[in-house]
Amino acid sequence: MSGLSQDSWSRRRRREGGASGWVGGALGVLAVLLGVTGCSRADSAPPRAEPPAAVPVTSPPPALTATPAAPAAAAPAAAADRWPLFRGDPQATGVAPSTLPAKPQVLWRFAVKQGGFDASAVIGGGAVYVGSTNGKFYAVDLASGKPRWEFSTELGFTASAALKDGRVYVGDSSGRFHCLDAGSGKPAWQFDSDAEISSSANFHGDRVLFGSQDGYLYCLDAGTGRPVWKYQSSNQIRCFPTIVGDRTFVAGCDARLHVIELSSGKQVAEVDLEAPTGSTAAALESVLFVGTEGKTFFAVDWRQAKILWRYESAERGAPFRSSAAVTPQAVIVGSQDKIVHALRPKDGTPLWTFTTRRKVDGSPVVVGDRVFVGSSDGRLYALDLKTGAERWHFEAGGEILASPAVAAGRLVVGTSDGDLYCLGEK
Repeated sequence: MSGLSQDSWSRRRRREGGASGWVGGALGVLAVLLGVTGCSRADSAPPRAEPPAAVPVTSPPPALTATPAAPAAAAPAAAADRWPLFRGDPQATGVAPSTLPAKPQVLWRFAVKQGGFDASAVIGGGAVYVGSTNGKFYAVDLASGKPRWEFSTELGFTASAALKDGRVYVGDSSGRFHCLDAGSGKPAWQFDSDAEISSSANFHGDRVLFGSQDGYLYCLDAGTGRPVWKYQSSNQIRCFPTIVGDRTFVAGCDARLHVIELSSGKQVAEVDLEAPTGSTAAALESVLFVGTEGKTFFAVDWRQAKILWRYESAERGAPFRSSAAVTPQAVIVGSQDKIVHALRPKDGTPLWTFTTRRKVDGSPVVVGDRVFVGSSDGRLYALDLKTGAERWHFEAGGEILASPAVAAGRLVVGTSDGDLYCLGEK
């Protein structure tokens, strides 16, 4: 999930117990207001000062050290032992190259106090990287579940991290974007936006992109944090910026799907989605799939800037806050109507539905012939990709708002109660 539901915000503010100082208090009030209202339409964004350049960090490093990373290169294709981005790959397909056993078992549980995991994890280099609403970002050993290091902020994390070339990139709820050494957690640089960052980062060449609730999509040099360009929308950007070729796509709280040229940051086209969204668009060649707060799920041809089809639940319409997983055979997305929907990519014809006990804000992940998706009912489900039949489920206890991360034969997912589970072959 890229944006935050009202329930998620309410839980988070109760756990934090308020921020310290006037600035912290103001940010807390703003967070609650944003959570209550969600994405809101806006005709134009208020004038803003230019954001500062990236600030090199010179604070003492943690005990562990690692060789400084070289400047970032082009993002490689996903490997079976890595899940480096929010939806697994730059196109946000939510498809895992790894496998999982028929009935995954709990291998370890990593628990935190006074916080939860609303953000999805990423996996790489034998470690799991994930931020919590308790103000800490963690690196956890994938094999054992033992902590490697932690990094602290004031307000915590709802955005997923991104991994590349030995570095971790993640934005926090105060609006600061961090570049950390993946081996030690030592900060390399930081960059401040003007509002909360709930958008996960993506990469294009040696650049890193992320959105902010200040309405900007930022493109920074991944090695130094220096700004390359920024693109302004008329409202918040909460989604992961999907990338196909030389284009990036942002579905925003301004009810628009923006098509942006990566070299210059200039808009190429936009499509009216009729309602705000914080969900991420999944790409299958020239078609993007995304749902909105207006209870409608769209397929958009981004080359022609044209809506191909739209889908609304026949049973009971509800907002789509889940980001879709997409394969040539099916598009799968959760909804606040408690249903997981599978649609035919070509025309939006329903293939199957699966009903959970509560809303499905988490985003599904396809692993072979199964779909893994969490629900606010506290269960992680494995569904048959072709039929939607339930093949397995796991009782996690707390609400699952995060999306699964799958790599090296393991699935990692967190709950709002502060439990991070790793499941696989025992």
